[in-house]
Amino acid sequence: MPKCKFYIVDVFAERKFEGNQLAVFICEEVLFEAEMQKIAKEMNYSETTFITSKENYDIRIFTPEVELPFAGHPTIGTSLVIQQEIIKGNVKTILLNLKIGSIPVLFKYKSGKPDVIWMEHNSPTFGRFFDKELLSQILNLDESHIDDRFPIQEVSTGIPFIIVPLKNLAALKKVKVDVDKYLDLVEKTEAKAILIFCPETRNKGNDLSVRVFAYYHGVPEDPATGSGNGCLAAYLVKHQYYIKDSINARVEQGYEVGRPSLLYLKAEKNEEEIISVSVGGKAFIVAEGELR
Repeated sequence: MPKCKFYIVDVFAERKFEGNQLAVFICEEVLFEAEMQKIAKEMNYSETTFITSKENYDIRIFTPEVELPFAGHPTIGTSLVIQQEIIKGNVKTILLNLKIGSIPVLFKYKSGKPDVIWMEHNSPTFGRFFDKELLSQILNLDESHIDDRFPIQEVSTGIPFIIVPLKNLAALKKVKVDVDKYLDLVEKTEAKAILIFCPETRNKGNDLSVRVFAYYHGVPEDPATGSGNGCLAAYLVKHQYYIKDSINARVEQGYEVGRPSLLYLKAEKNEEEIISVSVGGKAFIVAEGELR
């Protein structure tokens, strides 16, 4: 195994040791795909990333089970490592080359240090609708817990998610996924993860509470999900959740798994009905080491 430097990053964290943890590897030699997948499985974070070109910022992203073409917190966390450990200076933007294509990342600074880091998403696509009876069974909820003013729908800005609107925080906390029924559903759908949300929050100042389940990817519940919340932002604008064509929202996630996270969402629909989406958050490098 080639010698690799790695960094542990807390992403979508308002302070260290919160948010969603990520391992970012910079290797002196080329790793085979099987080696990267093995490392990601051993690290056992929701995602692990590999910077395969320090010049072009080529990035590979792996869950413990599969490679992903795109993901939110790896994009932001890897950008922070590039800014601090490769560029070693303040920059306004970094363009990451992911399997899905190039993703722009915008840095905001406070007292000379990175503050909120924003990533642009691809234009969203909207897929099939789902029956609330089916999703209530998968989530072990009563149908009355689902907010039927809005649809249950598949949305993608790079990775598809099934978006489920709930009425309140009590319903969100009550969810317990029936894994067999979940796996049966996602074997038949493009989306392999479920995002549930409600307008009630634990912390004043936040706008939405979110939970994400991705057993298919080896992640029972994700502490913070940039790709999923990008899909949510597009969904909120598409279905006029706030009765307007734009949103600027704060989303809390990760409380059920002991990793409280905060994500910032922006989305806007223009005159051509095209929705633009950005997701932001703070990040901190909390540890580093070498893998031999």
